[in-house]
Amino acid sequence: MGGQSSKGSVHDFTVKDARGKDVDLSIYKGKVLLIVNVASQCGLTDSNYTELSKLYEKYKDQGLEILAFPCNQFGGQEPGNNEQILEFACTRFKAEYPIFDKIDVNGENTAPIYKFLKSSKGGILGDSIKWNFSKFLVDKEGHVVDRYAPTTSPLSIENDIKKLLA
Repeated sequence: MGGQSSKGSVHDFTVKDARGKDVDLSIYKGKVLLIVNVASQCGLTDSNYTELSKLYEKYKDQGLEILAFPCNQFGGQEPGNNEQILEFACTRFKAEYPIFDKIDVNGENTAPIYKFLKSSKGGILGDSIKWNFSKFLVDKEGHVVDRYAPTTSPLSIENDIKKLLA
């Protein structure tokens, strides 16, 4: 292994978790990642959180990790602080996957990890994240393989996940 260019992998980034601790994403080397910008008060919240938990339950032992990044840039639908967001996701939806610090996914203060994701896979309408629950599928080497619209249900990408886990 090795020899990857420094900008080539999500494993090159460090992000903050919801409690403000640094998380080096290289800890996910060898895992398939589904990276999602989440919100608590979106019309898509119930279905996405429910299905993300189902996918996680089914595939976490095979090497799937879901990384959830709360974002309040779409209709103010993630107004809470990190503690409230964690409480919501973990209590209401039994989210066992990591929920990170609230970030910006667009604009001047876009988190570096999202700059990388967007530059790897632009959406149909350019790079910008359009709404809550945009999803990026990342392979075991940390490369972005695919990008899915907010309205794409997590369960509908199960086959893509299975292929990467194989």
